[in-house]
Formats: sequence, C-alpha cells, structure tokens
Amino acid sequence: MRMGIHIGTEASERGNVGAWEREGTRGRAITHLRIYTSTLLLLSCMRTSVVSAHGEQWLQYRSANEARQIVGDMGSNYRRISSGRPQEAVKLPEFKAQPLFHDWKTPMATSSGTVWLAFDKSSPSGPYDRLYIDGNANGDLSDDSACQPYRQESNRSAFGPLKIVFNTADGPITYHLSVELRVYSSEQTYCLLTPACWYEGPVTVGGAKKHCVLIDYNVNAVFNDKSANLGECDRIRIGEKDGRDARYVGNFIEVDDKLYRPEIARDGAFVLLTEAADVAYGEVRMAESITSFGAGGVNGLFLRKPENGVVKLPVGDYRIEHWSIVRNDDRGAKWELQANPARDPGDFAVVQDQEKKLPIGEPIYSMAEYRQNGSFYSFNQNLEGRHGERITLTRNGSQPPAPRLRIRSRDGAYERALNFEYG
Repeated sequence: MRMGIHIGTEASERGNVGAWEREGTRGRAITHLRIYTSTLLLLSCMRTSVVSAHGEQWLQYRSANEARQIVGDMGSNYRRISSGRPQEAVKLPEFKAQPLFHDWKTPMATSSGTVWLAFDKSSPSGPYDRLYIDGNANGDLSDDSACQPYRQESNRSAFGPLKIVFNTADGPITYHLSVELRVYSSEQTYCLLTPACWYEGPVTVGGAKKHCVLIDYNVNAVFNDKSANLGECDRIRIGEKDGRDARYVGNFIEVDDKLYRPEIARDGAFVLLTEAADVAYGEVRMAESITSFGAGGVNGLFLRKPENGVVKLPVGDYRIEHWSIVRNDDRGAKWELQANPARDPGDFAVVQDQEKKLPIGEPIYSMAEYRQNGSFYSFNQNLEGRHGERITLTRNGSQPPAPRLRIRSRDGAYERALNFEYG
C-alpha cells in the first residue's frame, strides 16, 4: 500500500475504454469452432462442450477487442521496439514511411518461432496508423493487408482483434491478438500485446456442471503453459460462469475440495480432468495469526485457510502468492491486511511427511520517505512486510482514511499537517 503527498507536482492517468463500446463485430465476443479431422462431424453441429469417450471436454473459442476487460486475469507483453529491420529472411511490403518492427515469439509458428509485425504511416508526417502482421505465419508480410486502428489517441494506436492462423499437424489453428503502439518519442516507442481470445464452456467435474475458462496469460498463443515463474504460466477457471477465481495452469487443480489432474490441449480446444490419486503431501507452518495463504508453481495455485498455523500442500516447489491477516476491532469493524511478495518471491519446497516453516506474518513496517527537487518536496508512505512484501490494508472491505503527516521545523516557525492521498 503506497500513499503520497506531492507539493508542486500533479499527475493523472486515464484508464482503458471498455471493449463493448466498439461498433460492429469489434464490440462483440465472436465464437469460433476449431475443427479437427477426427471430430469434424461432432464439432460442426455442437455449440457446447462435449465429453468424448476419452474424457476430453471441448470448449468454445471466443475473441473480442480488449478481451482483457471482458475476461480479466490476462497478462500482457510490453516491449520497446525500433526501426531495425528483421535480420532473418522476411519479405516486406512497400512502406510509405520509416517502419517500426516487432517480433512476437510463439511456439505455434513452427518454422521460426516468430510472427513479425510492422507499423507504417499513411502519410510520412502523420502518426503510425497502419499495421502489417504476418497473419498466416509464413515469414512474408508482403502478402498481408494493412490493418487500421480501431482507436487512436495522440500517442497511441490500438489494433485488433488481429487474426493469425497457424498451420499445424492437426490442421489450421486460429488465434487473435490485440496490439497497441505507444509512441512517447522517436527513441521511446513501445508495443503492448494482449490476447484477444480465450476459451470457455460448460464442463462436468465430479458429476457437477461447472463453467471453464482458459486464458493464454503469457501471450504466446499456447494455453497449457506450466511454469515456476507465475508470470509465465497460463490461467484456468472452473466454477460459476461469472466467477473470477483463476488458478495457475499446473499439475493439479482443486474443484469443490477435490484434487484433479488437468490435461489441456496446447491450443486450448479441450480439457480433460482426472481425479488425482496417491498424491504425496507435506506440511507448511506459519504464524497462527495468518488467516489465508496462497502458494503456486508448476503444481498449480493453492489457496488455504491455515489451521493452527499449518496447511498441507502436494509435494513440490512453490512461491508465495499471498497471505493475509483478518481481525475485528473493539467497534466490530473488520480489518484485513493482505501481503503480496515484491522483492523476494518467497520460494520454498514441500517435502513428503516433513514440515516446512515459513517466517511470514507480523510485524508490519510503516515506511516513510521524501524526495527533494529544488524547492519542491515529495513524501511517500507505504506498508511493508518484513521480507519486503507489498501490504494492502482495508477496513470493512474499503481503504481506511489515509494517515496524516505533520511537518515541524526545528525552531517551530513552520508547522503544518498534511493528508496523504492514495494513488
């Protein structure tokens, strides 16, 4: 939790526009069915998921502009780009201005692992308002038409959803991408990539109907990535249709307090859920004041409510995702302190039939700092855990009033109380 007081400075940031405000198909989620040779007749007539003889449950492919605003839990790829031309053999169209290039890395482009993008201008003195993308992943931009932005601001141009078709052994696979170009100066130009697609549909788990959503979190056109790096593993949701309880794609997923082993198609077209048996567990001990704890890794994401400071996890390597402490004050107000790792990701291992102690919890530190720029001073105050965790404090679900800062000179000639502000 960070709060600040700025004397002599002012800043603001404007949020994104909702995806549903667009006209035509750009403002609607679009449903696509991917056809596989062995299931052609089955998929061509079904709009919902199907449980096959092998247990695969098929999902619907959807795409929309700014899908991140619709689905949530989507990651992004934000990189600086330049006018340096591709060194590999990429055919280029005729540009009207000095182009900018971006190489999107994806294992779905089997020949090179790269899909190239090129930004151009409709007039040499105007903004970058044209985008070429290698839509068939064949290393040739000259056979692709230029795309126009659906939203353009003074220094930003947004394109999408952009269709890319990958040729695979199972047939053509479609993926949609959103692209935003941000030009701050000739030397400070960035490209933001986010998925413009996802999979969703009903599935049956343990005899109960649930809703499943698959998200390509790390923006590489693959939906089954597992990783110890939490930013590199994809996301899966199984629960209510409007739920937002996303878990990491991993070796396990918990549904209704049961553990399953998920198998997810590389392109996200189906999931297979098998109840896990013979799973080895270990124990993790922490301060008894901790009321909730989350840890994730290749095994997936596990959310626990410790009992007497102890939780059980499947054997494996983890990183702390969060921990929290909840207390009520003498007036009945509910205070919740939530910690998220910052500098130290909190790696730990769980070993079978052994107890792992995690030194997390209180005390919490209130950190204050100031910066001077000429005659202007900027003050910041934030809460940190003892391992540098970012701390968020709420009262009855809302942020409490920000603390005050009192400044007094040594001789007492200057004394003033200021209010911190969130943001």
